[in-house]
Amino acid sequence: MLPDGSCFDACISLQGDLGAGKTTLVRYVLRALGVTGRIKSPTYAVVEPYQVAAGAVWHFDFYRFNDPREWEDAGFRDIFASPGVKLCEWPDKASGAMPTPDVALHVAVQNDGMRVVTCQAHTLRGEALLT
Repeated sequence: MLPDGSCFDACISLQGDLGAGKTTLVRYVLRALGVTGRIKSPTYAVVEPYQVAAGAVWHFDFYRFNDPREWEDAGFRDIFASPGVKLCEWPDKASGAMPTPDVALHVAVQNDGMRVVTCQAHTLRGEALLT
């Protein structure tokens, strides 16, 4: 939790090649936050909402976006303006419309099949979260 008590208000982007494990990583995060039951990939629905004890969590997958303006057309501005955790796969597909993520995760598959995840903070909140 951040000093202001706002750890549950962050935007986290997940980047990596198709099949790198972004959705699998999000599933682990959601389980750790207390989500039970089936966790669907939002590839077709674009967003899957969850409610956990700490607050709202949204899992976005912008893979099917053809134009960043689709982000605005879908009404996501209101979700991103509200408190909660936003986990965003394929953020480049919403580039220019989606706010700057607090933390960017990049998932890379190594030659041996292992994954390497690098984290980069883009905001003060992101720096605090990674500390």
